[in-house]
Amino acid sequence: MSDTAAPGHDPDQLPKHTTPTWEVELLISGVAVFAMLQLPGWLDDQLFALLPRLSTDFAGVVLPLYIYLKTAAVILAVTFALHLLLRANWIALVGMHSVYPDGVLWENLRMGPVQREIDRHRHGSTGDSIERADNRATVVFAIGVMLATRLLIISLMVAVVFAVIMTGLSLTGLHADMFLVFSLCVVTLIVLLFGAHEIDRRFGARLREGGAVQRGLAAIFRYSGLFGISYRSEVMSLLASHSNERRINRLILVVFAVLFGAVTFGLNSMKKPLQAGSYGLFPRSVDDSRTLRSNYYDDQRDPLHDPMTPFVQSAVIEGSYLRLTVPYQPQRDAPAMQSHCARALMLPHGDARGDALLECMARLRAVSLDGTPLATLHYDVGSDSRTRRPALQAMIDVRSLASGRHVLRVEHAPGNDDASEGNHADVIAFWR
Repeated sequence: MSDTAAPGHDPDQLPKHTTPTWEVELLISGVAVFAMLQLPGWLDDQLFALLPRLSTDFAGVVLPLYIYLKTAAVILAVTFALHLLLRANWIALVGMHSVYPDGVLWENLRMGPVQREIDRHRHGSTGDSIERADNRATVVFAIGVMLATRLLIISLMVAVVFAVIMTGLSLTGLHADMFLVFSLCVVTLIVLLFGAHEIDRRFGARLREGGAVQRGLAAIFRYSGLFGISYRSEVMSLLASHSNERRINRLILVVFAVLFGAVTFGLNSMKKPLQAGSYGLFPRSVDDSRTLRSNYYDDQRDPLHDPMTPFVQSAVIEGSYLRLTVPYQPQRDAPAMQSHCARALMLPHGDARGDALLECMARLRAVSLDGTPLATLHYDVGSDSRTRRPALQAMIDVRSLASGRHVLRVEHAPGNDDASEGNHADVIAFWR
């Protein structure tokens, strides 16, 4: 028995029930897929350029927003790429149907009766296969756009609410942990939406008509729908009402969990690349005295992705002076200055205050050469020319040094997290 075309159906025409938006879907996916594939990398670059400029509080706020936005970008990139593949499969089926309008000739295939029956039942008619492929592509497109849009809107709403709250606290002179405030904004939004949905589903029929609880639920549903962050979007409602709702919810949770985990793992791998890979047996120097890091040398470092550390112009110093640049790190240096430079911070703004802070920073970032402290080291206020971030700079006379290997040690600002791991300084080896 062969799978023949339905009477009156022209195999050279698109099936009757073809999704009317297929051309627009292809256009959007084809145009956007390349941009979406570039967007995650662009977000990475913006994050690494921004983080060194932020305090710990602001960095704690930017990181979750970055994770949400990159997850949305990855969802869109995967959606558009997968949609193009599914549409290509649909186009292939439509094209093959026009070439072979009589469908699959099962009796001509070399297979047993059991497999033939299973495959025939699974594939159905050619028209059914084409319709399933068409519907599958449209559903994937809709789900991906819905999930990414939801993440983008939630990120925007949380950012706006956070900005309003922090502005209010600033105007009233109150200080609060920014990360705590941001986390409370996210948790409050999620609890409101999910809690309202569960209360209405379980107890809505028993609520007093026009009561406070009913009005509160109505307000939450009304405004969440107005801003596009309702518990269920129209796409989600269509999917849930025509399929297994619990399965759809579990699928969405799994997708979010996997992508959030992947984005977080990718961020940690970019910040600490040696931890991503089978490098457990590679020898490491405990005090870094025998470790040559590319970020310590200006002609080797990647100013965007390398950690922000002191650096010299090159591993081999050919001139009379070694130029030491110590970037200012708000997340490390600011707390240390607040603890150890209190007297300088109390001075009125002006040259005297600036000189006092510079002297205090010089004590915090003390330097030694080959084990001998450089008591006469003179720091100047400068900047990192490649990142345009403020930095301390010092010119060290190395004319009297013998040829060979030398070690420059720059102390970390006291109180930073690396001290607990035994890393109290940046150790920079160089050669004359």
